[in-house]
Amino acid sequence: MQDYEESVSFLGTWGPFQKRVFFLLCLTSIPGGYNLLSVIFLLATPSHHCHIPTHSNLSQDWSEASIPVQMAGGRPERSSCSRYELDLVQNLSAMGSTPTLNWIINLSSPEVLVSSLKREGCKDGWTYSTEHYDSTVVSEFDLVCSDQWKQPLTSLFYFLGGLFGCFISGQISDRFGRKPVLFGAIFTMSLFSSAMAFSPSWPIFIALFFMLGMGQITSYIAAFVLGSELFMGSTRVIFSSLCLPCVYVIGTMLLPVTAYLMGSWRHLSLTMAVPGLACLPFWWLIPESPRWLVSRGRIQEAELLLRSAALDNRVEAPYDIFIPANVEKETSEKVESTSILDLLRTANIRNVSIMLWIIWFSLNVSFFGLSFNMSALYGNPFLNYFLLSAVELPAYTASWLAARSLPRRLSCISFTLLGALALLLIQITLYSNAAITLTLVLLGKFGILAGIGVLYMFTSELSPTVIRNTAMSSCAMFSRVGSSVSPYLLQLAVFNQFLPWIIVGCLSLLSVLVCFFLPETFKQPLIDTIEQMPPLQRFRWPWASMPPPKDDGKLTKDQTTAPEIICTTRL
Repeated sequence: MQDYEESVSFLGTWGPFQKRVFFLLCLTSIPGGYNLLSVIFLLATPSHHCHIPTHSNLSQDWSEASIPVQMAGGRPERSSCSRYELDLVQNLSAMGSTPTLNWIINLSSPEVLVSSLKREGCKDGWTYSTEHYDSTVVSEFDLVCSDQWKQPLTSLFYFLGGLFGCFISGQISDRFGRKPVLFGAIFTMSLFSSAMAFSPSWPIFIALFFMLGMGQITSYIAAFVLGSELFMGSTRVIFSSLCLPCVYVIGTMLLPVTAYLMGSWRHLSLTMAVPGLACLPFWWLIPESPRWLVSRGRIQEAELLLRSAALDNRVEAPYDIFIPANVEKETSEKVESTSILDLLRTANIRNVSIMLWIIWFSLNVSFFGLSFNMSALYGNPFLNYFLLSAVELPAYTASWLAARSLPRRLSCISFTLLGALALLLIQITLYSNAAITLTLVLLGKFGILAGIGVLYMFTSELSPTVIRNTAMSSCAMFSRVGSSVSPYLLQLAVFNQFLPWIIVGCLSLLSVLVCFFLPETFKQPLIDTIEQMPPLQRFRWPWASMPPPKDDGKLTKDQTTAPEIICTTRL
């Protein structure tokens, strides 16, 4: 059979058909982006302290002094999990004594050194600040103090849902199609986001949160793969490296705004379902991937879809879109069932897969660890997270520009190294200069996100067509393993306040090191079968001259002279 892209070249790259599908596919990324950081706002921990019942009849001085004050980050803060014994404080208040923080006490005055009083837990519950949030899952179900372990566990369930979703969706997509997985994931997000708003207890909430996590990353991966197989030429590059990620980022930027306006976590959960519900009618407007249909031997369906696209573009389709003589021979191998185990079948694909899994894991620990550690910064959390999301727009723009003319390894290494160095410098300014610290956080986010943007293209280019969605989903699985670990990074601050930032910076450096050994894909033809997988290469500087592309008949004359077109043959 003819090369797929040569067979469908009659459609062109930017006709009415491509414009419609391009726009709608970009919009399908909004629900996933909108839900990505929901874990941060739903599980936000407002400032809190032990509740003092109004019937305690304490004087004004004793009411203010009944909560111990301790130093945190160089600032005095009221204790979150203890108070002075209420019975004792009530007696002292009734006797007319006065609380004092001074060690030198005038024996002739009724002053009492409050630091010498015994403490007790929050027997009457907690009082939560409503400065930023009216209510969160943490404040409603009291996931603090002795139950604080439930908060990172809830985040873990969300990311484990994404891991499980990636595990099953990749194989389902490669076997049953890209489109069912895309809209199934969007429907899952909308359904369980709505259901979460009515959770009566924490166990039910985490079960629903797990299901929400299943759809979040799955929808983006499915849209990414579907678009990369539907479009050709420069349209494919701008879709996968710029437009789809940027629309996804717009979704993430909308969430802090919505969280600020909603106040209540239940209202926020209901609102999170709206973008997905708005995208469900696109089912009748977005087609299945013709390339996937051909790989499964469903030639007639692929031809019918392409002829319909030709009518939209007002071009004439050839009588035989795919030369039938070799159809049976070419598709027989592709129709074979594939599974995630095929990523370990041969030495070449096994080595490349393991390297990619390490990079995806490391970068996503850094990405989500940075996001969760934003709570350690001072200032308005909604503004901080809005800026943290907005910086992704220039990051993806930079990754798109790099995709047009720079080798993949050089781009990925350079961006990630920039992010790693910025994150390692944060420990110098964390408590001394808030403005510089925020700048370093944004710079670190920029570098890591730009590296991840290149990594998406790099991974797709290194993955054979017959198992591309499974390969992408397996990498997304390891990214979700990394994001599952990230909530626990904050817990390491009890050993050293800078430890979370050191870990995310070092993991980014690990990604840089591993990337040196991956084979370059820039200006190389698209890999169709597992047998075509290139081996790992010896350590080589990323700016070293590249070997000329191997011409196996898939590069046209135009492709060999236009770098911005050559790089589109993979994604």
